[in-house]
Amino acid sequence: MNSLDALLARMGFPALAEAQLVELGVAAALAVLALAANWLVRKRIGPRLADWLHGQDFGARGPLTERAGAILGWIAALLIVGIAGALWPWHPYALLLLNLLFAFGAAALVRHILIGVGLGDGAALAGAFVALVIMLSRAVGGLELLQERLDAFGFSIGARHFSLLTVVNLLVTVVILFTLVRLATRVLRRAIRRSDRFDPTQRLLIEKISAVVIIVAAFFVGIDILGIDLTAFAVFSGALGLAIGFGLQKTVGNLIAGIILLMDRSIKPGDVIAVGDSFGWVNKIGVRAVSVITREGKEHLIPNEILMTQEVENWSYSSRTVRVSIAVGVAYDTDLRLAQQLMIEAASETRRVLAEPAPVCWITAFGDSSVDHEVRFWITDPEAGIGNIKGDVFLRIWDKFQASGIEIPYPQRDLHVRSMPAPQTASAPKPKD
Repeated sequence: MNSLDALLARMGFPALAEAQLVELGVAAALAVLALAANWLVRKRIGPRLADWLHGQDFGARGPLTERAGAILGWIAALLIVGIAGALWPWHPYALLLLNLLFAFGAAALVRHILIGVGLGDGAALAGAFVALVIMLSRAVGGLELLQERLDAFGFSIGARHFSLLTVVNLLVTVVILFTLVRLATRVLRRAIRRSDRFDPTQRLLIEKISAVVIIVAAFFVGIDILGIDLTAFAVFSGALGLAIGFGLQKTVGNLIAGIILLMDRSIKPGDVIAVGDSFGWVNKIGVRAVSVITREGKEHLIPNEILMTQEVENWSYSSRTVRVSIAVGVAYDTDLRLAQQLMIEAASETRRVLAEPAPVCWITAFGDSSVDHEVRFWITDPEAGIGNIKGDVFLRIWDKFQASGIEIPYPQRDLHVRSMPAPQTASAPKPKD
């Protein structure tokens, strides 16, 4: 017992015989109350909070929204313990109990937040362990001692000293800033998407620029927190310029091209475009490439720089109205005016075809086997497909021609067989005498 009391004395705690059991019991009751509040918030409020965040377009249902209840529960528990610890001059052992609960709660909160922002289980456990060690050291009064021990393992280069404490500070700062950046971008994206003052393209542009501003701001905040002199980046900035000039030229070019595309609104999400052999509707304009989904369901990632330097067909740039043409041939003995009327009716009765401008039908040529016509009609949803609307109109024309006895000819060839000369028969050999 004397050795234990000596150890406690070295840590700044009184002997066990001097512990205030009543105050320790009150602290234990507060700890149970904090854990009960955590459980109640997670079970009762957590699912509703996750559904609300998902319904408010905070983001797709994922790790962060699913863990919103657990995060809020541990925040409630930490608030109870923190307020209780600050409002009363607790005995060291009662304060130790509250600090231990606060340390484990903070570690659990860090783990849930890091998993929610997408760092993964390994990184989340490492972050929770670091938070637990720091808070436990603070609880037992050994945080300064821990810092001294970590700072002792290191080396100096000029006026700079590098140690394990430097690495820990760097990792903790990076994790905290990364978490804050992810949360800030999600909250800002939700606020921008809920605004009615911007169209979808402007919202996307504001999101991209805001994300860049937040990342740059977080970088400089991290530099300030770590106490790094900005003059040390003079050489780094020169190396970065050379890297951009040689290795990162395409990457930076694609980034700037994407911002320009969003600013001039020449290509927007939802537009139907054709670039080379790729034809489809624009799903997303990213930092590096534009996602184009074809009618076959294939997703083509086209670099932004290609859309800036090559010819692009945008079917919905100034107007979403697109004209579709189909070729139909009829026999020469057909009532052409009746055939044209039937073809116009077939196009007009199709669901996606616009009534204004109205479908038209023109003779285009007198072919070898048929009188060639072209039916032209307009649609406003090219992203729904062109081939299917053509097939629908063709089928309706076929049904109307069959009902009216109109023939759709096919190429025919006349074969003339010339008369052949009669074959000459060989004379029979004379008999020998």
